[in-house]
Amino acid sequence: MTRILIVDDEDLIRRMLARLLKRQGFDTTIAESAAAARALLAEQSFDLVLSDVNMPGESGIDLVRHVLGHYPDTAAVMVTGVDDPEIAEAALAIGAYGYIIKPFETNEVLINVANALRRRTLEIENRGHRSRLEQLVAERTAALEETIRDLEQIRDELNGSREETIQRLALAAEFRSDETAFHIRRMSLYCELLARHLGLGEDRAEQIRIASPMHDIGKIGTPDSILMKRGKLTPEEFTVMKRHAEIGYRILHGSTSEMLQLAAEIAWTHHEKWDGSGYPRGLVGEEIPLEGRIVALCDVFDALTSARCYKPAFSVEKSREIMLEGRGRHFDPQLYDVFWEHIDEVLAIKDRYDDPPIAERSAEVQAAASPA
Repeated sequence: MTRILIVDDEDLIRRMLARLLKRQGFDTTIAESAAAARALLAEQSFDLVLSDVNMPGESGIDLVRHVLGHYPDTAAVMVTGVDDPEIAEAALAIGAYGYIIKPFETNEVLINVANALRRRTLEIENRGHRSRLEQLVAERTAALEETIRDLEQIRDELNGSREETIQRLALAAEFRSDETAFHIRRMSLYCELLARHLGLGEDRAEQIRIASPMHDIGKIGTPDSILMKRGKLTPEEFTVMKRHAEIGYRILHGSTSEMLQLAAEIAWTHHEKWDGSGYPRGLVGEEIPLEGRIVALCDVFDALTSARCYKPAFSVEKSREIMLEGRGRHFDPQLYDVFWEHIDEVLAIKDRYDDPPIAERSAEVQAAASPA
């Protein structure tokens, strides 16, 4: 049964309203003041408060403000003997659902009460719908976030697996020519560093870091007698050696993977030279893809500063002198300058991934092949 609290300081009005509403099937309770109404509200719940505006002590306006602030499921209708637009506006502004002027007609009271209760029902339903919608959105959002986390984990695992596969495949080619897993790591990090300082962005720099170890994958197709020869190659042998750039391109080309497409381009172009004297196609200047120019410079630096069975490591200064001769000939001059501007960062990478002594290199294969 719908419960209505009638608040009025006039006993006649209270009893009149109570009889009228009881005849319509409402359960009514009366209070002679705002203080009495507050006490009743604290003890039991009501669907609607029908309150006079002007009462001794606390006004009906303040009471309704309290009711709507503390009991949001309770509707309120004001009753007053003063036809004052300002009071009516104030009552409606705080959230009263209706405004009845004394003396009132029976139908006027019933219509205002019915409208207030109907509006109360709609607002409660609306709050319920909104609450359920917010809960549903929260649940869907949580599920989506969990799905995103799972996808990110899968992506990271796939990226890690892909990178390790590339590292190990590159390692297979490098070990055939007495180069090390640390060479692969250093060179790829040099490439990433240079790409970032050239302003290529983190994503592109990361792609270059992962793809660059494949630059010499074509050495898999080079005969051991040439690849492992300690002396100078004959012109015929050098011609065979140069084929590794095109072999690498053919191995990697045609993949749908953007990473392998980049690796194919690097394998094909990292022996091209700025002045057009490189191989396999004799590209000149910016005809050489930027990634190929980056790898060419970083690969030469690491080769010069690393010890091999057939040569000692050159000092950084000696390597710089040698490479300076190739600025504008072998190397893109802008890349050369940016590389040496950041040599401290380059050397920090070199120190972190320095080669072990030659006698110990057989043990470093497994340790260095996996991405850090």
